Amino acid sequence: MINGPIGVFDSGYGGLTILRGIRKLLPQYDYIYLGDNARAPYGNRSFDIVYRFTLEAVKELFSRGCPLVILACNTASAKALRSIQQRDLPLMDPGRRVLGVIRPTVEVLGELSPGGHIGVFGTPGTIASGSYEMEIGKLYPHFVTTGQACPMWVPLVENRESAGPGADYFVKKYIGSLIEADPEIDTVVLGCTHYPLLIDKILQYMPSGIKVVEQGDIVARSLVDYLGRHPEMETRLTRGGGVQYLTTENPEKFNDLAALFMNSEVSAVKL
Repeated sequence: MINGPIGVFDSGYGGLTILRGIRKLLPQYDYIYLGDNARAPYGNRSFDIVYRFTLEAVKELFSRGCPLVILACNTASAKALRSIQQRDLPLMDPGRRVLGVIRPTVEVLGELSPGGHIGVFGTPGTIASGSYEMEIGKLYPHFVTTGQACPMWVPLVENRESAGPGADYFVKKYIGSLIEADPEIDTVVLGCTHYPLLIDKILQYMPSGIKVVEQGDIVARSLVDYLGRHPEMETRLTRGGGVQYLTTENPEKFNDLAALFMNSEVSAVKL
């Protein structure tokens, strides 16, 4: 059995909000973060392309010794996770695991939503996949789920415009569209890992009484629970408290924007 770090994959920068949440609760383990920044964003790409790119990333992290990989990307979780778990993992290495971010997020909604009306903000790819509707429907068949694609939110964050007037316009626009589609919504999921960087604007324009769900802490708590239930995996994770950052793009560019997500300096290596 191979021992090694936890792998965390994202199409770009957003998964850093997941990594930050996980490291806050589980600082003792080693981590490798891989951002496919050269081919980001994944949000508008087809199922086949997202699956192929995600599988390449999982294989890369496996080759670097990761027994466990977290797809810290809603689009990859929506379009690739099931195929990798069911079709590829048994052939590659049945002893390793690949987990996503959608299921853990959905599991907590029963505790959070008093009326069972859920809104989901996501990339066009995540919303078009219907993954949140399907997962919510499995656990809570009586819930009503409404998705709202937010194609401008990721560019706003990555162009450092999350505090600017453009952010006000597009945050108000997408919130308005969502609430118009279902005025009874009581809980909203930020179904893209970039969106916590817009949280101040989102809370500013969200109607009062609606809960806003961020994924970082939820996924971290879910991972704590998973490792507690799977000691055979937990014992395979190395404990040095270190993080290695990999990017398919320019490392200097990655470091500059990644620091915004991590609230600390980052030093990446080009894959």
